[in-house]
Amino acid sequence: MTKPSLPELLHTAVAAVGGVERPGQVTMAEAVAQAIDDGSHLLVQAGTGTGKSLGYLVPALAHGERVVVATATLALQRQLVERDLPRTVDALHPQLRRRPEFAMLKGRSNYLCLHRLHEGVPQEEEDGLFDPFEAAAPTSKLGQDLLRLRDWSDDTETGDRDDLTPGVSDRAWAQVSVTSRECLGASKCAYGAECFAEAARERAKLADVVVTNHALLAIDAIEGAPVLPQHEVLIVDEAHELVSRVTGVATGELTPGQVNRAVRRAAKLVDEKVADQLQTAAEGFERLMELALPGRLEEIPEDLGYALMALRDAARTVISALGSTRDKSVQDEDAVRKQAMASVENVHAVAERITQGSEYDVVWYERHDRFGASLRVAPLSVSGLLREKLFAERSVVLTSATLKLGGDFNGVGASLGLPPEGTVGTEDEDVPVWKGLDVGSPFDYPKQGILYVARHLTAPGREGSRGDMMDELAELVEAAGGRTLGLFSSMRAAQAAAEELRGRLDKPILLQGEDTLGELIKNFASDPDTCLFGTLSLWQGVDVPGPNCQLVVMDRIPFPRPDDPLMSARQKAVEEAGGNGFMAVAATHAALLMAQGAGRLVRATGDRGVVAVLDPRLATARYGSYLRASLPDFWYTTDRNQVRRSLAAIDAAAKAATAKAATAKSGDAKSGGAKSDDERADETRAADV
Repeated sequence: MTKPSLPELLHTAVAAVGGVERPGQVTMAEAVAQAIDDGSHLLVQAGTGTGKSLGYLVPALAHGERVVVATATLALQRQLVERDLPRTVDALHPQLRRRPEFAMLKGRSNYLCLHRLHEGVPQEEEDGLFDPFEAAAPTSKLGQDLLRLRDWSDDTETGDRDDLTPGVSDRAWAQVSVTSRECLGASKCAYGAECFAEAARERAKLADVVVTNHALLAIDAIEGAPVLPQHEVLIVDEAHELVSRVTGVATGELTPGQVNRAVRRAAKLVDEKVADQLQTAAEGFERLMELALPGRLEEIPEDLGYALMALRDAARTVISALGSTRDKSVQDEDAVRKQAMASVENVHAVAERITQGSEYDVVWYERHDRFGASLRVAPLSVSGLLREKLFAERSVVLTSATLKLGGDFNGVGASLGLPPEGTVGTEDEDVPVWKGLDVGSPFDYPKQGILYVARHLTAPGREGSRGDMMDELAELVEAAGGRTLGLFSSMRAAQAAAEELRGRLDKPILLQGEDTLGELIKNFASDPDTCLFGTLSLWQGVDVPGPNCQLVVMDRIPFPRPDDPLMSARQKAVEEAGGNGFMAVAATHAALLMAQGAGRLVRATGDRGVVAVLDPRLATARYGSYLRASLPDFWYTTDRNQVRRSLAAIDAAAKAATAKAATAKSGDAKSGGAKSDDERADETRAADV
């Protein structure tokens, strides 16, 4: 029997999931197979609707070596494990003459801990073991969640938090889960043989395809101790998110509350003198943090330096004492000790990192209205880390709908530690070999969408109400008949717009934060009159095909805040190295978000609508062409009257289609009469758009 060709396998898989084969999907699959075969790296931009999951899964399964697939969102992980992989494996089994195994693997805190569930959480005060099931009133939300978790533990096969429906609060889950540092270890735990996290790891070791998330991939790369099984191929989906997720994992934080928690946890396990040293250091740190002002610390102030050294030294003493003392009077001592050790080690690690100082780290204060001040440290760049840890020993495929910014892949490539495309290594330097590929989209963007830039508006400043922008927004929403997703650069701007338009228009305006994101999106998708306003998670997390999302509005170009310590430090570093910091950092950040935001408009072949950017700089500034080149190839205009007429025509067409479907009547004659040139042009545009 001859080995099946890749196109044959892809055709079989696409049919199995009920999809439609796309030319871009075939091109992508062939490029992925080539990269895997020759051990090179590939960046693939595949637009919405391309079917990119099968575009990488089929060549990966056909290759036969172990593959790790890392995604950014829970939704895609579930789609892969619950839909795409089972159907694809079943369909390809006869042709491959083997049945590839697949498994999901997440960080330990995502799994129910049976020790915590049955033995309780180590209490931080003196009254020993805390039984959350007895302490929480059964009538309270926490009590109900915990009782439901106990019942669920008898039925679940995975112990995976995401398999629990409906979910529970973070507070409830914290009572029944542990971090990797808090875990006793399977050999020391009475429940080790039944452990859900250990079972997931064992399944991953035996699987041909392991589906995980960006955070676990980052932990695997950063911490040195392997979390993921050995693999020959790494596929990173939603790769535009990778740098921010890796940065998040590599960021350390110290807060007074966190340090005081470490003190309480350790106090019962070490002698009074050792505990007092840490307590004194914690009090000194807390006094300083009460006076902390938000912003970057280019140099560590002397008083903060002394406070951090005191914390570091006291934490080190406690760690030594925790490792050498035993106290049988403490109930469930191993768990109490493990939790205390994890807290104190984290305090020591962050204090030591900031005290040592590194030109490659950025340190800053943050202040939160609810949680108070925190001290944070993050890497200036993760590109070197990614280059060393990600691309050195395996073939890597990175894919997303938005990787090509300003017309090429080099901006995203540089953030990942890759040299400019086409760079060839020398005998002295081994550089990662990669290529970028844009397989396009099945959508006809010039006919399905309009990119409208409100050139006539005043440019947004740092402060101010932007009254003309509010007028423009109200007119556009009115013309669209609702059907609007409003993407704002800040929560304050979203709230102001929602408040203003609720007073002006007879349309429901939903606002992020007033309900769960899932409920808001569901309500927005179910009612054409409704608008949904919000910030960052809406720029990337909304998938509403059909006529209920026909206008996507961006209030301004989403540059990072000028006072963002990490972004401004990265921009300054590029400038000091002779580069254009604004373009490399701020413009790239904005281009990525705008490309994601504009991608909310066209989600299916029948979708029509307008992306409206209420920031004239997209039309007038020198960097505007770079940002526009990063967006889908919509028909472009700055004509406000044209856009209003087009929106009204699209709205009328959607209402007519809805009425026709509701009454099950066809062939309703439209009223005739002479039409103006403008009306004929609008009808032509509405038919195209």
